[in-house]
Amino acid sequence: MPPRKRFYDGLDEDLKRTLLVQMRNLWTHTSTAIEGNTLTLGETDFVLSEGLTVAGKPLKDHREVVGHARAIDLLYAMLDRESLVEQDLFDLHGAVLTEVVVDVLSPVGRWKREPNSTNAITPDGRQVVIEFPAPEAIPGLMQRWLARFNSLSAGSTDEAVLAYALSHLEFVSIHPFYDGNGRLARLLGNLPVLRAGFPPLVVPDERRMQYLRAIAAYQLSIPGFPDVKQFPANGEQEAFVALCASFMDETRGYVEQAQRLQAARARPTH
Repeated sequence: MPPRKRFYDGLDEDLKRTLLVQMRNLWTHTSTAIEGNTLTLGETDFVLSEGLTVAGKPLKDHREVVGHARAIDLLYAMLDRESLVEQDLFDLHGAVLTEVVVDVLSPVGRWKREPNSTNAITPDGRQVVIEFPAPEAIPGLMQRWLARFNSLSAGSTDEAVLAYALSHLEFVSIHPFYDGNGRLARLLGNLPVLRAGFPPLVVPDERRMQYLRAIAAYQLSIPGFPDVKQFPANGEQEAFVALCASFMDETRGYVEQAQRLQAARARPTH
């Protein structure tokens, strides 16, 4: 099988390295910031590039960005694989969850063992509890999720966004881990995007509320949830797909900048 195209194809090695650093920094910063990490984009770059800490910032936040960057490396290593298996998800979870807690009910690199839930705000402003599928349902649900995920392919931008959105929505609705589900969804959803030759789709942290409410709206629309039998295609799903499409611009801008620099190097000098 010929190698798949990559978003950095055609770039000199130094431009490729710089572009990958930019993607790593932005992806890591935005995804961890959505979960409450306090490091700025500049501080994230400093921690990852220099291996040093930022005075006054929690050690937990430093560990989170290092772990997320390591998970990105793992994801890139999976690009040429035909399919993912359960252990791949456990490996990514182990990279993202850097806080070592000795608790059999909060396992790292294993499915959750206790129920979990979250608070959500409905479109009419009410607070509701969203309870996720029970621990005993997770192995079967994730077996089906993996089968659907491994069947995804994308050629166009629209197909890549759709693959990202659907795999993301289903993963966070199953909520298979005790923690780290959002970060895992934003990583795994990008695998078909990257395989299609596009840069990763990142969720801007300043649009966190819009993003989280769109997910909650979809979860509240699933019949019989949390005893989910199937994931519906409906208006809430379409709204999330459209929202994800609007998140592609920033990373695409970095790619276009690198391509302009590459093109300038190719021009003859006088």
